[in-house]
Amino acid sequence: MKNNLSIGLPKMHLEPGEKRAFLPEFVQHLYHYGFEIFIEQGYGEGMGYQAEDYLALAPTVHFTTVAETYEKDIVLILRYPGDEALNAMRPGACLISMLHYPTRPTRVVLLREKGIEAISLDSIKDDVGRRLIENLRAVAWNGVETAFKVLKEYYPPPGLEDPNRLPIKVTVLGAGAVGMFAIQAAIRYGNEETWRYMASIGATGVQVTAVDHDLTNHPAITQQILKYTDILVDATQRPDPTMPVVQNEWIGLMRPYAVLLDLSADPYECGAEIRSVKGIEGVPHGNLDQYIFTPEDPAYAAIPPCIPTQERRLAVSCYSWPGIYPKECMDLYGKQLAPLLHEIAKHDGVQNINPNGSFFQRAIGRAMLSKWNHKAEAGRL
Repeated sequence: MKNNLSIGLPKMHLEPGEKRAFLPEFVQHLYHYGFEIFIEQGYGEGMGYQAEDYLALAPTVHFTTVAETYEKDIVLILRYPGDEALNAMRPGACLISMLHYPTRPTRVVLLREKGIEAISLDSIKDDVGRRLIENLRAVAWNGVETAFKVLKEYYPPPGLEDPNRLPIKVTVLGAGAVGMFAIQAAIRYGNEETWRYMASIGATGVQVTAVDHDLTNHPAITQQILKYTDILVDATQRPDPTMPVVQNEWIGLMRPYAVLLDLSADPYECGAEIRSVKGIEGVPHGNLDQYIFTPEDPAYAAIPPCIPTQERRLAVSCYSWPGIYPKECMDLYGKQLAPLLHEIAKHDGVQNINPNGSFFQRAIGRAMLSKWNHKAEAGRL
């Protein structure tokens, strides 16, 4: 299959800990689909790949500057590259990325103002609403594993491995896809090897409580649960991102060594018309460089002043939990994305995708900015 579609793969110029890039095997698929491929110099080096690894599987790949990768018909980058990067894109081009339309309204406005089409990877869904591009298991397991490591370090004597300790109480806010994985991860300490070891020494296990949105509307009940929670997990998908699930003042009721785990990674935004908060109010916004925060961490100073942060506990938050294990993450994303890019290539571009067409066309159509409707999306949550 040959066409004239060009696709750019820029690096993610974010925190140094962000090493992810699409693997050579995925780029080989793009080559076979007929794309003219432009990759930024140094792509994949954070995971140990060199240009030769890509050229061996896709011999016509062009290695070029970051600016040139953004000048193509399609720009594919896992995480949103930032507002400034959009200046290098031409109107009518398509950005394919994790764009999170419902919780990033200013981003949606900017993309539309610049005339850029977009496909939000997190909005690509099948006919019954299941995401096709996701690594939700890694989100939950990587986050829960980290939370237990922090809890182990700060748990009071005689320690987490004491066979006579009380059960570790984990409270999971939300029981959707991420929440269900978080429940499974919690009863295994976030790591199967750790679970087997704890079982072998006779340590008391883990008690998990799943809390739905309706219950959190009853503060007295929720506060009673928080008093005895060792790890509090936010795995919510809220229809109203302007309201927290757990108010900051409630955190003061929790045990001094309790760990707050942010899996939803919602942003903080303060403004007259646009406001967004995390499900657990006052938790710092972490990334792959830093995702563990003590109550005294300077990161709290970076939280917008509209967000109360007086009550603090140990916090674990990361914008990209799957990125902790980058190769495994990108192998999965590549396998999920390949048939969708094939569909775009077959139809000579995103502009020819029929949202009422084949299975993959319908899935892509649901994620296209030009066809996305915030009110319709909110109604499905």
